Amino acid sequence: MDGRRQDFNEAASARERLNGDRIDAQRLIAALSADWDGVVEASAQANSDDEHDPEGATIAFERARVQASLTRARAQLADIEDALRRLDIGTYGTCEQCGGPIAPDRLAARPAARTCFRCAST
Repeated sequence: MDGRRQDFNEAASARERLNGDRIDAQRLIAALSADWDGVVEASAQANSDDEHDPEGATIAFERARVQASLTRARAQLADIEDALRRLDIGTYGTCEQCGGPIAPDRLAARPAARTCFRCAST
């Protein structure tokens, strides 16, 4: 197979996977945002004295859990968007630290990877 055709096929495959991951991340963010709204509503209806309210600690914990999950999901979406941008400009698959190639196995496992395995482990 011609090298350019293989590169094109690999880029198309990466784009397809990243687009699927983007849709999944957007759905997760939407679900977590709905959870967040539910927690906020529950906390508005709860006793404001968390120290003496047995449900107060649960609501505070749930609020922190949902917020942390939302933060991670938004960061994941940003990484996916950045990987798609790198595909567009032709730098996808190139390590941002050493400039070397990122192994296909690493990109298969983490399509939004920015670094090669060696740089990621240091």
